Amino acid sequence: MTDGTKRRTVFRHRAWVRLAHWLNAAAFGALVVSGIAILLALPRLFWGETGANDAPAALVLPLPVNLEQTGWGRNLHFLAAWILVLNGGLYLLASLAGGHLRRDLLPDRDQLAPGHLAREIADHARLRAPKGREALRYNALQKIAYLAVILGLFPLMVLTGLTMSPGVTAAFPELFTLFGGRQSARTLHFVFACLLVLFLLVHVGQVFVGGAVNLTRSMITGRFTVPPDAPVSREPTDA
Repeated sequence: MTDGTKRRTVFRHRAWVRLAHWLNAAAFGALVVSGIAILLALPRLFWGETGANDAPAALVLPLPVNLEQTGWGRNLHFLAAWILVLNGGLYLLASLAGGHLRRDLLPDRDQLAPGHLAREIADHARLRAPKGREALRYNALQKIAYLAVILGLFPLMVLTGLTMSPGVTAAFPELFTLFGGRQSARTLHFVFACLLVLFLLVHVGQVFVGGAVNLTRSMITGRFTVPPDAPVSREPTDA
């Protein structure tokens, strides 16, 4: 399709990718809100197995203690966590089975060249939108960030969260050894959550740099408008 400026519309995101994206976004938003409510009951971080509001802490957060929000916070947190785990697991399986992970999320060889990476870093620092072929694929920095989140931060968030559950650790005490104790897992859980929020903020910022209306529409309808100089020599990315 073309319009008056000869810009083309291509199909970019498959329906299952769009559904997984928005389910993850909603679940993560619920996790952040409910996580803050839970954190208010003990806004102090410890290392080891035990911790309390009157115990020496490794880090004291500048938050007021509020025990009234814990009930609904825990219920919503557990619900959103399981939605995220199930949805993320299905997304990962579909990505592996369909070749999406290898085709669209692993950096291409040319993207790993030092000169190419240097240009990408400079473009990000100057808030420049991608052009040409780069408009149809994720750049290397995006791919590295997505892989770090999908294969690193999210699994660590799940494991540290499970380590805080007495029922899970009763069956799998090895989690204590892995993370150094229940309170250590809680501290790491908080750190990983902060890194995910930072990723989200950068992600949203890059959406505005790359064209918020176009990118958001593509994640809703699957259709993405590209400039006439963008080659369509390969299937556009579908995530």
